This record gives sequence, C-alpha cells and structure tokens, in this order.
Amino acid sequence: MSKQQLTATVTWLAVGDIAGTLVTRPVPTLTLDWQGVVGDSHAGLVRKADVRVPHYRRGSEIRNERQVTIVAADELAATAQTLALPEIRPEWLGANMVLAGIPHLTLLPPATRLIFASGAALVVDWENQPCTGPGQVIATHYNDAKLTARFVKAAKEKRGFTAWVERIGAITVGDMVTVVVPPQRVWPGVNTSPT
Repeated sequence: MSKQQLTATVTWLAVGDIAGTLVTRPVPTLTLDWQGVVGDSHAGLVRKADVRVPHYRRGSEIRNERQVTIVAADELAATAQTLALPEIRPEWLGANMVLAGIPHLTLLPPATRLIFASGAALVVDWENQPCTGPGQVIATHYNDAKLTARFVKAAKEKRGFTAWVERIGAITVGDMVTVVVPPQRVWPGVNTSPT
C-alpha cells in the first residue's frame, strides 16, 4: 500500500506559557526546536511517565512525544454541539495548533508526518485521550461542574493528537501543511482494539 499525501491549513496557534494552567495563549507564529514549542510548558526532550504509559513506573523519565498538541475546529464544534454549548475554544484544551482540511483529524495514524512551509516537521504520536483537565476549564467557563465528566465522553475520538518535533523551524497562521500518512496495515498478532 503506498503512502497517502494530503494538505491542511494552520488556522490558529498558541503557546502554553501561562503559569498554573493548561490554558494556552494565542500567537501568530510558533518556533519549534528539538524540545518542542519554544516557551511552552510541555517543551522538553524528556518527560515523566504518567497514567498514559502504564508499562513504565509512574515518574520514570521517558522520551517526550507530547511536545505539541493539535486539534481540529470541526471536531471542537462537534464536541460543543454534543454538549449543547456555543463553543469550545482550542486554548481551553491546552492546544498549540488548529488544523483545517483533514477529516477525522484526531484519528490520523501514528507516524504521520506534518511538513510545514518553513521545513519544520512534526510526527503524530497518538490520539490525545479526553481527560478531566480540559473538562474542568470548560466547566469553569460555563459555570457547570457537570461538564467536567461530560466532556470526557463527548470528546472521544475528537480531542486531537500529540506530536513531536522531527525538524525544527517556524509555523505561522495561514501556512499550508503537507500531511504524509504512512502505509496502513493491520497487524495479525493480537487484538489490540480498545474495549
């Protein structure tokens, strides 16, 4: 099976530099270095293992594959509609980037490459699982504590993904992105589908 190549557009960018919160701050340009988004709280070559990687002892030092968080405006709108909310803003989810033009963006497979106009490139790690952190931000904004848990269910397969830097460079709102999806195969070894 040959690789598939698509294009997308960067419609929004933000940096997570607000102390004590996962909320990000919109900016016109991001600079990527080997640690991730320059100035972002998630930048770093390594991070501590957490509940997302249960095969390592919590707190163990591991490669930081969660340097950048990317979401899609249509998936945010669908989640807001499910929750009967007027909007869910990407900064409330701690997002660094919104891309437009790729259907089912959250489900892009791991190892997909996002290549930007400057030559900067990101590699998709994995779907960002919905969690209560962004749910709490949304609940606070709408003054409805029940939204914390409801968000987790509503955002399933619509929460975006995390990525890591493969090539450094700058990304600007309006940039076109080449999206290179690797060949997809079903491994016949064991059933690893979610339950």
